[in-house]
Amino acid sequence: MSASRPVRERPVVKPDAAAEGADDVETPAAVTFTAEEEADLVKESNDKRPRQMNCSSPRDYELAVLKCNVSACHLKLEEWKEAADTATASLDGLDRIGKKETKQLAEGSAKDKDSIPGEEKDVGAEEEEKEEEDVVEEEIISTGAAKAAPLPITISPEEEAKKKREEDVKRIRAKALMRRARARSELGGWRNLAGAEEDYKILAQMDNLGPSDRKIVMVQLRLLPPRTKAAQEAETAEMWGN
Repeated sequence: MSASRPVRERPVVKPDAAAEGADDVETPAAVTFTAEEEADLVKESNDKRPRQMNCSSPRDYELAVLKCNVSACHLKLEEWKEAADTATASLDGLDRIGKKETKQLAEGSAKDKDSIPGEEKDVGAEEEEKEEEDVVEEEIISTGAAKAAPLPITISPEEEAKKKREEDVKRIRAKALMRRARARSELGGWRNLAGAEEDYKILAQMDNLGPSDRKIVMVQLRLLPPRTKAAQEAETAEMWGN
């Protein structure tokens, strides 16, 4: 006979001390706020929310650049509809950036006007102060200083970054319009050709096109109108069954 295996005893799990005295454990009291504290918390939350919603996030710009590059890939593959759709998505993202910045400027100017409520200067007093300042400036400026070259205009880092962003947005807009216009002209049809013509008209007004792109725009603005008219007549005749 084989020797019997020793029987292992199951470890005895001791009940948790907190579970044993569950009845003795005090439940923490719920945090309560007075009506004034609740009103202050709600006001603080509402004050922070618009600032977070209206900030111009770089994500919109990055997505616009990505969509513009995807549109170029579709053009290489001659996928005209996909190229036009992704270029339109890129332009929509750039439009959102413009709307956010315009809204921020409007809100900032409104805050500046309301920053000192109840204090209004007399118009006559302001004009007198301005005249006095002009007289003082004329007295302290010498003849040599008046003939000297003007001081260089200094631009703050914020203004420089804003200017660069505007140039970047303008550059991507031109690329997206060029790609959408080409895709629409390749798709054909009255609606697409008319849309391509509108895109090229917008591009003709932009001042950041290179010589080759501007030449394409001018050529297409000569070629598209007769194509658009012919497509319109053909689709109208087909609609009436002629």
